[in-house]
Amino acid sequence: MNHNVNSSELPKMAMEIPSAGPGALVIQALVKEGGRVTGYQLSNGQILDKDAAVHLARQGGIAGVGISEREGSEYLKSIPDSTEGNNLGNLPTATL
Repeated sequence: MNHNVNSSELPKMAMEIPSAGPGALVIQALVKEGGRVTGYQLSNGQILDKDAAVHLARQGGIAGVGISEREGSEYLKSIPDSTEGNNLGNLPTATL
């Protein structure tokens, strides 16, 4: 067992963190249906469903997010840090 891991790094180890490329967009709002996140609105106004956003993030097109999986479904998640204000859960809901 590696005892040299800082406990604040553990949440990051549970997700894939792609490297954002030059010109990467940021998520500005969440798209929700029935209270569940179904997509993301990007800083250029584009709205992507979860699968397309995960794909774009893997390609380096979305900054500041990691990819997690729950019940066989991948989704984007804020990269854990000590700032609550930049968490995806604190973003507004996009109006369609």
